[in-house]
Amino acid sequence: MPFYNRTRAVLYAERWAYSRNPAYDNFDAMGGDCTNFISQCLFAGGAKMQYRKTFGWYYTDLNNRAPAWTGVTPLYKFLTENRGSGPYGTECAAEEAEPGDLVQLHFGAEWAHTLLVVSVKNGITVAAHTDDCFDRPLDSYFYVKARYIHIEGVRG
Repeated sequence: MPFYNRTRAVLYAERWAYSRNPAYDNFDAMGGDCTNFISQCLFAGGAKMQYRKTFGWYYTDLNNRAPAWTGVTPLYKFLTENRGSGPYGTECAAEEAEPGDLVQLHFGAEWAHTLLVVSVKNGITVAAHTDDCFDRPLDSYFYVKARYIHIEGVRG
């Protein structure tokens, strides 16, 4: 049974927070690279891709990927509703977040940014792309609301 390795997800984020892995397209010029980067972190943590065209979670190349790989709301929907293969999670309170979990930010109009929790020792710190960072305090962002997704595990 596969499992989600939170440490590997965070180490991947640390390695690629300020650059781009050439194995993946860069979505900065297409609305932002944040959720693409977070999907890469999940994959590095052992999450298996689910190759369902519209409702799965996978990336082969720019033109062959599921909406959940790069979209904030589709990723949330996939993780919280997934009963098949791949990663799955539940929405949780900020106090329950662990390294390797996700945070999504709402700036007033829509959910628009996905971040990876990298530490919870002295407040939540995160890693992200678009506004590239690693170990940035979550409270340094200006947002209307946040939702936290606890990655429960992965199915093979």
